[in-house]
Amino acid sequence: MARFGGGFLVARLRRRAHVLGQMGRALRLFLPMTRDVLLRRYRPVPWGAFLWMLVALAYLVSPLDLIPDMLVLLGLVDDVVIVGWLLTRVDRRLAGYRAWRERREGSDPSSGEGRGDVEPPP
Repeated sequence: MARFGGGFLVARLRRRAHVLGQMGRALRLFLPMTRDVLLRRYRPVPWGAFLWMLVALAYLVSPLDLIPDMLVLLGLVDDVVIVGWLLTRVDRRLAGYRAWRERREGSDPSSGEGRGDVEPPP
C-alpha cells in the first residue's frame, strides 16, 4: 500500500518533469517559429512540427476521443495524456529551430545578425 502514498506520486512526477518541460518548450517555441518561417527568416520549414501540432489541435477539438469526455475526469486525463505526447513530438521537431535561435540570439549585435531588440554598444 505504501506505493500509492504521496511520496510515490511526487517521485513519479519528478521523473516525468522532463516531459512537462518538453511540452512547455514546444508551446513557447511554436508561435515564434511559425512567425520566423512565415517571414522567411528560418529555413528549412519544420513540416513535422506543423503536422504534429495540427494533429494535437485536431484531437483537442474532435468529438472522437479514446475515452469520451462524458466521463469527465477520465475524458480530460485522456486528452491531457494524448496532447502531451503529441507536444513532445512537436518539441523534438523543433530542435533545429531551437539551435538556430540560440545561435541567432548569441551572435554579435553589431553584425546585424543579432536580435532586433538589442542595440549595438555606443
